[in-house]
Amino acid sequence: MVKLRLFLLLNIFCLFANAQENVPASIYDFKIPAHQGEAIDLSQYRGRKILMVNVTAQDDRNREYAQLEELYQKHKDKLVIIGFLTEDFLTEPGSKKNKPLTFRTYEVTFPLAAKIKVREPEMAPVYRWLTQKKYNKFMDTEVKWDFQKYLINEKGELIAEFDPKIRPNSPEIIAAVEK
Repeated sequence: MVKLRLFLLLNIFCLFANAQENVPASIYDFKIPAHQGEAIDLSQYRGRKILMVNVTAQDDRNREYAQLEELYQKHKDKLVIIGFLTEDFLTEPGSKKNKPLTFRTYEVTFPLAAKIKVREPEMAPVYRWLTQKKYNKFMDTEVKWDFQKYLINEKGELIAEFDPKIRPNSPEIIAAVEK
C-alpha cells in the first residue's frame, strides 16, 4: 500500500513537472514556429524519420547546409530534416569566423524553424524533449555546438544523437537513415 501511494505521488509529480515545463509527451505534439512565419506541425511527419539539427548562419561550418540538403534530397521519401536556427554558439564579435552567412547560400528546401535557444536556461521545449531522457525515453544529452543532430524514427522515438563533428554524409548517419 505504501509502495502504491509512493508510485502514485511520483507519477503525479512527474505529470505536474512536465506541465510546468510545457514539454509534450510525444514529438508529434510539437508545433514549432517556422523561419518564414508558418508553423511546422511535427505530426505531419508520422511514418518518416526526422533529423533535427541546430543550425547557424554565422559559423565556418555552414558547408553542412549543402550536405544536409543532399541527404534530404536523397532520402526525402522517408526522411525530413528540420533545421533549428540558433545563435547560442556565436564566435567572439569581430572574429574572422563570425561571417554572416545564411541558409540561402545553399538554397535548402528542408524546413527551417524560427530562431530558438538550445541551451539552458531558455532552452526551447522541443530541445528539452530531445536532450532529456525523462521526455525522450532514450538518453540525456547536452547540445555541444552547432550542427548537433538528433534522429527520430518513424514511430516518433529518439534513436540516435550525433556529435557536431559528425557530418551529414558520414557512414553513421547514412546507415541510421537507411535502416
